[in-house]
Amino acid sequence: MARHIACITFDFDAMSGLVARGLTSPTPVSRGEFGAVALPRILDLLKRRGIPASFFIPGVIIDTYPALCERIVAEGHEVGHHGWTHVPPASLKPEEEEATLVRGTERIVQLTGVKPRGYRSPSWDLSPVTLPLLIKYGFLYESSMMGHDHSPYRTRTGDVVHLDRAIEFGPQSPLIEMPISWSLDDFPHFEFLRLPTSVTPGLMNASGVLENWVDDFEYMRRTEEWGVLTYTCHPYVIGRGHRMLMLEKLLDALVEKSAVFLTLEAAAKEYDSRSPFPGVR
Repeated sequence: MARHIACITFDFDAMSGLVARGLTSPTPVSRGEFGAVALPRILDLLKRRGIPASFFIPGVIIDTYPALCERIVAEGHEVGHHGWTHVPPASLKPEEEEATLVRGTERIVQLTGVKPRGYRSPSWDLSPVTLPLLIKYGFLYESSMMGHDHSPYRTRTGDVVHLDRAIEFGPQSPLIEMPISWSLDDFPHFEFLRLPTSVTPGLMNASGVLENWVDDFEYMRRTEEWGVLTYTCHPYVIGRGHRMLMLEKLLDALVEKSAVFLTLEAAAKEYDSRSPFPGVR
């Protein structure tokens, strides 16, 4: 029987992603602060629709907004690891990355009572040691790479990338990749961001983005018997009025297309049961 899964995920970065880019003056901080206004709107919508979601939260934001994060947990949503700050792992030394991974895990355990099973890298940028660290600390899945659109897969370790000859792919690991895409992320479509060396224009019409997001799910339905499509939103982005209406329309359209809504952890477990890692079972 065909089964098509939609994972609705939120990176509750608040101001941490802007701060990590050096934007610490009052206006960018207030821009991230809007996430605390938007999050209750999102949680209310999910409750009305009866949809579970996955929230990836940096440790500093759990400390900044503990009551909101407690509400996420109380309403049955998954909390995944999203770093301690929003500094990308590729910008950290290996020992710094491991320390932030441990610290973030400890804070999530304080919040939820359990270790996080999933990890999403800040800015979707992994270092050479990220995957081995996730395996070392027993993560089930990670969600920062783009090697497929609607099929989870096993991550590899030890790839060697050459500029002048074929890439050497390393062995597969038990760690499951729940792939993402910039095209299914709200930030590049909607957020205007001016940095010293670049400008992200954003501010696109929500109707066109909605059409793309629904069509990607429809394509999965037409081409796969079983698949997972992951949407990534940020409360301070999707929480603006016209975009909240878009999110409502997206959820309703997915319901009409018989989507099965799961957290990323639940979808990863389903993939694991369908495609066990050799030697594990």
